Amino acid sequence: MKKLQSYVQGEWFESSASGVLLRNAVNGDAVAEISSDGLDFADIRNYARDAGGPALRKFTFHQRALKLKELAKYLMERKELFYELSKATGATRTDSWIDIEGGISTLFIYSGKGRREMPNSNVYLDGPQEIISRDGTFTAQHIYTPIQGVAIQINAFNFPCWGMLEKLAPQLLAGVPVIVKPASQTAFLTELMVKHIIESGILPEGSLQLVCGSTGDLLKHVDCQDAVSFTGSASTGLMLKQQPAIIQNATRFFMEADSLNCSILGSDVQPGSVEFDLYVKEVAREMTAKAGQKCTAIRRAIVPANLMEAVGDALKARLAKIAVGDPDVEGVRMGALAGLDQRRDVEERLELLSQQCEKVFGDFGTGSSLSVMGENTENGAFISPVLLAYNGAANDPDSAIHNVEAFGPVSTLIPYENDDDAIAIAAMGKGSLVGSVITADPNVARNIVLGCAAYHGRMVVINEACAKESTGHGSPLAHLVHGGPGRAGGCEEMGGIRGVKHYMQRTAVQGSPDMLSAITNTWITGAKRNVDGIHPFKKTFEILSVGDALITEKRVITIEDIEAFAELSGDTFYAHMDKAAAQRNPFFEDRVAHGYFLVSMAAGLFVWPDEGPVLANYGLDNLRFSAPVYAGDELQVQFTCKQKVNRDTEEYGEVRWDTTIINQDSEVVANYDVLTLVAKA
Repeated sequence: MKKLQSYVQGEWFESSASGVLLRNAVNGDAVAEISSDGLDFADIRNYARDAGGPALRKFTFHQRALKLKELAKYLMERKELFYELSKATGATRTDSWIDIEGGISTLFIYSGKGRREMPNSNVYLDGPQEIISRDGTFTAQHIYTPIQGVAIQINAFNFPCWGMLEKLAPQLLAGVPVIVKPASQTAFLTELMVKHIIESGILPEGSLQLVCGSTGDLLKHVDCQDAVSFTGSASTGLMLKQQPAIIQNATRFFMEADSLNCSILGSDVQPGSVEFDLYVKEVAREMTAKAGQKCTAIRRAIVPANLMEAVGDALKARLAKIAVGDPDVEGVRMGALAGLDQRRDVEERLELLSQQCEKVFGDFGTGSSLSVMGENTENGAFISPVLLAYNGAANDPDSAIHNVEAFGPVSTLIPYENDDDAIAIAAMGKGSLVGSVITADPNVARNIVLGCAAYHGRMVVINEACAKESTGHGSPLAHLVHGGPGRAGGCEEMGGIRGVKHYMQRTAVQGSPDMLSAITNTWITGAKRNVDGIHPFKKTFEILSVGDALITEKRVITIEDIEAFAELSGDTFYAHMDKAAAQRNPFFEDRVAHGYFLVSMAAGLFVWPDEGPVLANYGLDNLRFSAPVYAGDELQVQFTCKQKVNRDTEEYGEVRWDTTIINQDSEVVANYDVLTLVAKA
């Protein structure tokens, strides 16, 4: 009998103790034993902190991002190995695609976002510089740096690959080592993927450890520099969250728990319409994908009261076409639940729901006549899709439909009378990961989304215009936050760079501009400029330093300049062309120069015209015109290298230049960042 191994302190460990037996969800055959007896969890946590943390923090955000890309490519080349073993979890090929390739794609996405949206540095700036003193000699900047402990993942059974990778990507990008504890039922698939990650040698030693089996006393050893990320039942999550060490040390605890997600059919939608058919398709898909074992699945289908029968009939017809059975058998559309214990749990919850609902479709429990495709499936954890219709008062917050989640292919139709009623019913879920509305009416969409948003981590609006490219109700994306308030756990995962920040500490740093520039490696307003007589555009990327600057010659603006720019650009806005009209404007005293003329004029003052290391200007950021410019004003540009971002894989880097235009009174009239690509030597 295979015994799952843990990877800790640089070695694979196999417990000598007998463990829990794990079974194939399709045929009931034994797959492996699992036990973590014999592990020293204090040492595991310390190894991550002392070996993995320093190794990861030596890399910049971009370097970590490149490792995520390398790892994603490595795993994608081996995906068929994961698909083959995934069948034992009861998953179809489509279900496994979400788990395996969906998880790997999260690594790709975070790699790209890390290199596009984060600096090639160890420090991430949060917001603009804060001006807190009159003369600017004492200033402040918020920064993010990695926490110096460990990120502990405690994951659910339904997505043994994606559940690990969607957390791993932002954690490693932040520079924090990870301990993964998969749910035992499907840990054999997580173990296989981790074996290949370790085999790749891509990640520095200590940055990833795996615990197969119980977490033992691991959570007794956490402190304020650690983070625990939990996915599972609310009862288990609350028990873990109340561990003394977590409470006493204010350890970060991110929980994704039970979620009675809803989908609302708009009051404007009628049978026969595109949106009606989309709704039926979406509910049926969410019921049967991964056999309904998705934290984002539609549990409550909220429909206009006069359409309950029509929606029920359409769903019955669609669900009747779903073949249940062995994922290896052609034509099977829905596989098994993860195990017999899971099926018993779903059936127990169905019994509770059935006391207040009538059955529209499906069969379960003793005497079930479910037809299962495939051989040797008698001991498999199969169950029929079950559609219920609520026959009580939908606005009763104590009803089972708003409190009991059957974590399987189960959904309940709930009637509503008007938009406000639908919004109130949705809120009775007490906080959800996702809600959706299918409607063709923008007013219905606006009312429901704004009414429901406070109770949901994500809202999806689907109609004919977006249906073809829509990712659907239940697909979490790395770009978007995954989490929700209340019952759903009250936390977030992913959400692009937002998810990375969860594993970093935001700190307000105060000091002189020069000190803050040195700390952040970014030129801070008020810091010294290095004007060495060499035009900055003559310097290659390596030679150029933050703070290198050019103070330009001065230029007097004339009426002829203003009129010439108006003629060339076609911008004859009255404030530029008509003195009397400009003077009636509360902001101007006379004809004013075009803002975009100032930008063009500034380029004429600071640009070095000859061929050199500067390859291209690719944009402006944060452009503000802070004071009007009139004919006769004398302008000058202060042009300073603000930030350098090395492109490790290219022969150029990105340079951000602080560009400040001042007038004869040293008053700032415009400020913005110029972005250029500069060649390396």
